[in-house]
Amino acid sequence: MKRVYILLSALLTTVFVFGQEQKEQKKQNESLDSVQKLDEIIISTNVIFGNKFVAQNRTGSAYYLSSKELQKFSFTDINRALRTVPGVTIYEEDGFGLRPNISLRGTSPERSSKITLMEDGVLIAPAPYSASSAYYFPTIARMEAVEVLKGSSQVQFGPFTTGGAINMISSQIPTEFGGNIRASYGSFNSNQLHAKIGGGNSTFGYMVEYLNYGSDGFKTLPSGKNTGFNKNDVVAKFKVNLFPEARIKQSLEFKFQYADEVGNETYLGLTEQDFNINPFSRYASSNNDKMTTDHTQYMLTHHLEFSNNFKITTTAYQNNFARNWYKLNDVTFNGDKQSIANILENPTALSSHFNIVNGSVNSGADAIGIKANNRKYYSQGIQSKLDYHWYEGDAFHDLEFGVRFHYDEEDRFQWVDKYSISDSGNLTLTNAGVPGTDANRISSANAFATFITYKLKYNNWTFTPGVRYENITLQREDFGKNDVTRTGANLSSRENNVGVFIPGMGTNYKFSNNFSLFGGIHKGFSPPGNQEDEKPEESINYELGTRFNLGKLRGEFVGFYNDYSNLLGSDLAATGGTGSLDQFNAGEVKVNGIELLLNYNLARKMSEFSLPFSFGYTFTNTEFLNSFGSSDSLWGTVTAGDELPYIPKHQFNAALSLEHNKFEINLNARYNGEFRTLAGSGEIPNNEKVASNFIVDLSGKYYINKRLNLTTNIINLLDNTYAVSRVPAGLRPGHPFGIYGGLEFRF
Repeated sequence: MKRVYILLSALLTTVFVFGQEQKEQKKQNESLDSVQKLDEIIISTNVIFGNKFVAQNRTGSAYYLSSKELQKFSFTDINRALRTVPGVTIYEEDGFGLRPNISLRGTSPERSSKITLMEDGVLIAPAPYSASSAYYFPTIARMEAVEVLKGSSQVQFGPFTTGGAINMISSQIPTEFGGNIRASYGSFNSNQLHAKIGGGNSTFGYMVEYLNYGSDGFKTLPSGKNTGFNKNDVVAKFKVNLFPEARIKQSLEFKFQYADEVGNETYLGLTEQDFNINPFSRYASSNNDKMTTDHTQYMLTHHLEFSNNFKITTTAYQNNFARNWYKLNDVTFNGDKQSIANILENPTALSSHFNIVNGSVNSGADAIGIKANNRKYYSQGIQSKLDYHWYEGDAFHDLEFGVRFHYDEEDRFQWVDKYSISDSGNLTLTNAGVPGTDANRISSANAFATFITYKLKYNNWTFTPGVRYENITLQREDFGKNDVTRTGANLSSRENNVGVFIPGMGTNYKFSNNFSLFGGIHKGFSPPGNQEDEKPEESINYELGTRFNLGKLRGEFVGFYNDYSNLLGSDLAATGGTGSLDQFNAGEVKVNGIELLLNYNLARKMSEFSLPFSFGYTFTNTEFLNSFGSSDSLWGTVTAGDELPYIPKHQFNAALSLEHNKFEINLNARYNGEFRTLAGSGEIPNNEKVASNFIVDLSGKYYINKRLNLTTNIINLLDNTYAVSRVPAGLRPGHPFGIYGGLEFRF
């Protein structure tokens, strides 16, 4: 309760927002975009395109989520923020977006492991080459913008080039002194405190930021223990302009970021019957489940500007991530050990195991295995980008060259503790495991990547050919479960090497300022695992689209086709597997679909109100082109013609805002179509289906003055109860109705 009083005090005395600041910034950006030519924009390495104007003039599909859009709902959940972007598919897990599962154009969504994730232009997954599953994901609440890139021009960003790239832009150093504070409180004892201060002049700038948010969670345990989480983020940036009077401009920027999390989250869901009775309950055996993490990032960026036409930016970076997800893993009855995924899938056949899971019996000693899924990740590298452009008659030329040396590793040092459970639901430790006796290995990757792209703009034509090269050495050293001191007595090693050229070509033809056509073709690539001679994931990807303005209606319509010659699947515990991360070949697959985005302002000209409306729709069709089956295959037995799991065919998002200089009201509705959890075709069996859902969110702001705002957010306005997935083990619910209020203050 003390913490609640502190937060309530913060609500009444300090609080903030970007509020009016964002409105003013929007006007400035719109004014700039109206006069600035695309030709004159040179992109720095920490952004992909930097604003909506550039995103809307690329030769490939791109979307820029601005500060204005992110602040409408004060997003802390990346899933809700990305729903507005066509081509993005997400399945939820915890209801708060702590560990998202994101797919771009039909890539495998599990732990967002098949897309290139970046923060400020630097790879941000814990070990993007050797263990790409995103158990760490940057906190969206501290981001100023999010960039989503799909299509041919993504060959600049790797290693994953099939679906696309997402770059999150953190708070930037301001040009003058100022700051803001935001505090909110609401349902499930959910709270947030976000403070930022910074300033700068012609020679020096700085920014310091702190964010804390958490919740008691909306699920319930028999013990009454909360099922929520608490997260902290600290960011500091410092920039020095070197030799400000020199002809060649130089600057150094240092960034430090720290984040930690403690969450009482579990892999254990519910059976179908129990979900229908109370979808927000949790079984007693998951009472001790807890995730603890900490993350640090160091970045040093040197910017060298020879002229307005010629710039080189170099960034050295290091990311460290440690996490231990202490969670229910298996149950043993009469010597028969079963995973929790198997038990939840077969609660009747495995009724004795299930009774231990729900705590309705007195179990024997060592019946419950709780695994300390302890891992440390390390990622470091240096990358440099050269950007040179020039005019020659009516033609504009832009040449970009980039290079990156990168190393990352995942260190697993895990154990299993054994417990018994009583019929009152109490867990008792009966056998403490020895660290390193469950998994004791290091997976690593050395990667060299380089790219070159060339843009030619002549009259109404724009061409952007490019090629990327990746050379990767993947290794694994397994010390074995009996060598916890890592003497190397039982060491086994394996290594895999891959080198690949990834070409791409994009084209845009501008018929007028109101209508253009664009299209492209590029090679899709995802790195293989460290098993010797394992082949990478490869595809050829096509897109064709148009951007148009019809009066006040602006839109984009795109068709895409991804032709996989070799789709890879991964053995992830997050999808009900063993968690080995071993990859397996799923052969030929095709993914195609359409993306539609419409924007329209319903308000009349000269009105004091603005009524912007947006609508996004995505259709995705998937199909395996060959048959295969294996007991280790997480997709089940696959027959040619089957659809990929966890990819809905239909989804749409509609948003309507009422904006005035004193207030704004924002309504967002999204539909997520049903999807299957195992490969198949035809009607989806009930036990392999996650049903469709329709969720409405509402937010409002009242501007007391230029510095102070009142805010409110309502999540799941209609209080719909819905399932979001059947993995890692059993059905899981989405966020129920929740209401949150706060204050925002800037200075």
